[in-house]
Amino acid sequence: MNNYLIGQDRLSVVRIIDILKNQESLALSEESAARIKKCRTYLDEKLERHKSPVYGINTGFGYLQNVKVEDKDLVQLQYNLLLSHACGTGEEVPSEIVKLMLLLKIQSLSYGNSGVQVETVNRLIYFYNHDVLPIIYTQGSLGASGDLAPLAHLALPLIGEGELRFKGKKMSTKEWYDQTELSPLELHSKEGLALINGTQFMTAYGVHILIRAIRLNDFTDVIGALSADAFNCRIDPFKNLSHAIRPHKGQVNTAKRIFDLLKDSEICAEENKQVQDPYSFRCMPQVHGASKDAIDYVLQVFEVEINSVTDNPNIFPDEDEIISAGNFHGQPLALALDFMSIALAELGSISERRTYQLISGQRGLPNFLVKNAGLNSGLMIPQYTAASIASENKQLATPASIDSIVSSNGQEDHVSMGANGATKCLRVMNNVERILSIELLTATQALEFRRPLKTSYELENLIAAYRNVVLPHENDRLLATDIQASISFLKGYTI
Repeated sequence: MNNYLIGQDRLSVVRIIDILKNQESLALSEESAARIKKCRTYLDEKLERHKSPVYGINTGFGYLQNVKVEDKDLVQLQYNLLLSHACGTGEEVPSEIVKLMLLLKIQSLSYGNSGVQVETVNRLIYFYNHDVLPIIYTQGSLGASGDLAPLAHLALPLIGEGELRFKGKKMSTKEWYDQTELSPLELHSKEGLALINGTQFMTAYGVHILIRAIRLNDFTDVIGALSADAFNCRIDPFKNLSHAIRPHKGQVNTAKRIFDLLKDSEICAEENKQVQDPYSFRCMPQVHGASKDAIDYVLQVFEVEINSVTDNPNIFPDEDEIISAGNFHGQPLALALDFMSIALAELGSISERRTYQLISGQRGLPNFLVKNAGLNSGLMIPQYTAASIASENKQLATPASIDSIVSSNGQEDHVSMGANGATKCLRVMNNVERILSIELLTATQALEFRRPLKTSYELENLIAAYRNVVLPHENDRLLATDIQASISFLKGYTI
């Protein structure tokens, strides 16, 4: 198994995709280990020389910032901090996102500005490499003092508390330690705060969604092109001339992709077409492209964040500075996640409109794409389902970042709500996959009524693979099964 050396290079979303795909293990680079040790040594010496209060190191937290904690109680302070802040509730965070949280927390601690011990970071690395995944809950973070509650649950197994999932089994951390030669750690001053301050909950959700969005972008164009051919659309709107005079990157790329998908289609080459096509077909470059550009912006925001230090206070050994600031505030992510929810929701919205057009009995296609309509309802109701999901996405796309609730007795008086933005953005992503799966089901059925004409080579290959899991619709059958098979196909098919 290959190692990814933390701190040796800048971490990108593409690199994370490779790490996950190749199941690479993690290890600290020599540079990172040296930085972490240097910072910890500086902090210990600083506390020895200066007995004055330093926020988060020898004081209480939040509104309790002015309460000094004695040196003898600093270890207990870390223990109390994790226990008191582990207040998560709701559904469990998916394991793949928990694993990303571990990776991103390790990355953030590797810069040597957080004051943790090397042993603490190496234990997190052990958890990552051996799939020891803490149980974390979706609700509890305001996205401002970092993701306090979720990160507290992430850190609990370090001190032998909380629950985790190991080899598919949920168990108490104490039970897991009984099966190993390891023991819980004793956290030193500042470590508890370094672990629970940070944006790794929001960031992990965002990275997970981005990884899927990168793939979904291409699938959206492919399914849209398939629908366009099934609806006997013109290829003209995808020619480069129109897009060269309005050269938004996403628009230009989408037009080229769809044009390339359709240029060798027998159906597309047919004459006697309508003068214009509905916007949901004709404006795919403009709509899909705008979402692509939005997602590219979100990618830039998150790639800055995953290479940043986001806990508090920040420690600068070379400058002899300990600065209490606000890098834990999730506003950049909250705005980006809201933007991504809107961009993804629009992909679902336009997809549902194409599904509606395909079943409407136009352009030589039968009502609801079934031969014996009346006796059979055909694909009438899958469009209802897509419409319902698209409507839910409109509700979920309402920005979370415009909200704020005062906490910590007024000390934390503006929060980002980025964690709520993250969890609902994942719901939007899942919904868009479902809507596109219904469009795929509908478009492939519509193509059956264009036979013996064929669409393009690439699209015919897609249809052939799809027909291995979903057969043409001859008579009414249990369509929920077809929709679920279509969702699974979309998740697993490589374009």
